[in-house]
Amino acid sequence: MKGYLYSLLILFAVNMSAQTYEVGVFAGGANNIGDVGRTNYILPSDVAFGGIFKWNKSKRYAWRASMIYGKFTADDAKSDIAARQQRGYVAKNSVLEASAGLEFNFVEYNLHKLGPAFTPYLYTGLTYFRYDYSYFDLGQYQDANQKDGSLAIPMIVGAKLRLNQYLILGAEIGARYTFTDNLDGSNPEDLNIARQFDNIIFGNINSDDWYVFTGFTLTYTFGRKPCMDCFE
Repeated sequence: MKGYLYSLLILFAVNMSAQTYEVGVFAGGANNIGDVGRTNYILPSDVAFGGIFKWNKSKRYAWRASMIYGKFTADDAKSDIAARQQRGYVAKNSVLEASAGLEFNFVEYNLHKLGPAFTPYLYTGLTYFRYDYSYFDLGQYQDANQKDGSLAIPMIVGAKLRLNQYLILGAEIGARYTFTDNLDGSNPEDLNIARQFDNIIFGNINSDDWYVFTGFTLTYTFGRKPCMDCFE
C-alpha cells in the first residue's frame, strides 16, 4: 500500500512538472457598443488593465483565467449618427470582469523548443462582470451609486510572440457580448426607477450591449517538461 501511494505521488509530481504555466498582465483600453455614443467596434475611450493566468495543456490549447478592470465614456457628440449628436447624451461606466475559458492556437506553439515561437490565437469562455448601475433623468446621466452584475461571452482574437525563454508578448482584441442592455444607462432594469421617471428607456431594447478590451499582454512562463521538446 505504501509503495502504491508513493508511486501515485511520483506520478502526480511528474505530471505537474510537465505543465507549462504563464502569469502576467494585460494593459490597454476599453470601449462600449450600445445606445449612447459612437458605434465603432474598436475605439478605446479609456483605460483597461488586469492580470492573466494560462495553463498550457498542449501546443494547441491552454486553459486561461483573467481579471480585468476597464472604464469607458460614451459621448453622443462624437457619434456619426445625427440623431445621437442632436440628443447629446454622455454616459460613463466601469467594468470589473472575471473570465475563464479556452485559448486555441492556430499553429503549434512550443514554449520550450529553441528558436522563435509565434502564433495567432482565439479565446472564448464565460465571463462574469460587475458594472455601475445608472440611468438618464431629463437627459442627464445619473449614477445610482450601486453595482449590478451580469454574464458575458468573450470573443477574443490575438497573436503572441515568445521574446525569450521566459517572456511572452501578446496583442489582442476582445469583444464581450453581455446579457444586459444597461451598460450605458439606456435600459435600467430596476422597476422602481423605471416607474419613477418618464421616457427613461430608449434605444434598441431588443439588443444587449457589448464592451471591448483592446491591448497587450506580457506573461512570464514557468514549469518545464522533463524532456528536450515539451509536449512531445
